[in-house]
Amino acid sequence: MGFQNLACYRKTMQMDGTVAMWCWLHFPQLALRRRLGQLSCMSRPALKLRSWPLTVLYYLLPFGALRPLSRVGWRPVSRVALYKSVPTRLLSRAWGRLNQVELPHWLRRPVYSLYIWTFGVNMKEAAVEDLHHYRNLSEFFRRKLKPQARPVCGLHSVISPSDGKILNFGQVKNCEVEQVKGVTYSLESFLGPRTYTEDLPFPPAASCDSFKNQLVTREGNELYHCVIYLAPGDYHCFHSPTDWTVSHRRHFPGSLMSVNPGMARWIKELFCHNERVVLTGDWKHGFFSLTAVGATNVGSIRIYFDRDLHTNSPRHSKGSYNDFSFVTHTNREGVPMRKGEHLGEFNLGSTIVLIFEAPKDFNFQLKTGQKIRFGEALGSL
Repeated sequence: MGFQNLACYRKTMQMDGTVAMWCWLHFPQLALRRRLGQLSCMSRPALKLRSWPLTVLYYLLPFGALRPLSRVGWRPVSRVALYKSVPTRLLSRAWGRLNQVELPHWLRRPVYSLYIWTFGVNMKEAAVEDLHHYRNLSEFFRRKLKPQARPVCGLHSVISPSDGKILNFGQVKNCEVEQVKGVTYSLESFLGPRTYTEDLPFPPAASCDSFKNQLVTREGNELYHCVIYLAPGDYHCFHSPTDWTVSHRRHFPGSLMSVNPGMARWIKELFCHNERVVLTGDWKHGFFSLTAVGATNVGSIRIYFDRDLHTNSPRHSKGSYNDFSFVTHTNREGVPMRKGEHLGEFNLGSTIVLIFEAPKDFNFQLKTGQKIRFGEALGSL
């Protein structure tokens, strides 16, 4: 009888040990499942707020330390969604305030020299080479060039409006424009809907094809595009790429995500998400537009002849835009721009997108990825 009790006792202890082991292994998962169930009942903003730190740790910790969480139903926020949640507009405004702070005279040379060394700035081209001349970072970013530093090509009809790197160029097909190779964005989303006003010669578009057709105003013409990325070390002013007349400005408040080529490959329709200023008008072959796209720390986009433009404001409605017409009762043509004339500037670096109408025999004199400087030829007939 004693042996039977001892056997039962041992069996009971083994069962208790098994139960204890099961609880030890599964209790964390049960607790996590219960916690995730509580998270699923939260509102979407609260859920994003509570999941954000865990997602950051998920991507930062080595060796997949938080990967076991996926076994209990938790999924990290995607890298793209995580990046979009970063308050880039607030950071850009803070950076803009910092740029306006006047540096002590003794600190200017070391600060600017570090920037020059980091981004490869050629100060021999600057109109003022003395680093002590620039009171703050903003003045240094917007430095002017010597007149002979950028000769304007007179043989070609379209020149580069800025220094930078050619990300993409070519004909616009199926109302999709490539921001980089293989990554596209919608032409209508980028330029915005065509609303009928006195200064816009085209009525609203009913479909993608009709939208493109209304930009192409002359028979036998095609629509072309060119994307130029301005790195932080580039000359930050941009100029008129051809002789044309600006009739309309559309400002899209939006995000201020980085527009470097790596990010452009990562986020589809990046240029449609970011803040941008679209200038539209006409040149000798029809429709012509130049769009200045903002980026992180580049919330300030300035158009010299447009004093009413204010970018990177604290509040904006997602998807909204503001229109302004340069055609008035006293000025029926708009703002005439000569090729090479000063047009505007960025703080730091960003992207210029040209979309224009031209005859079918228009040829770009470019290669994807090449470096280009303001005044050099983009293409001609």
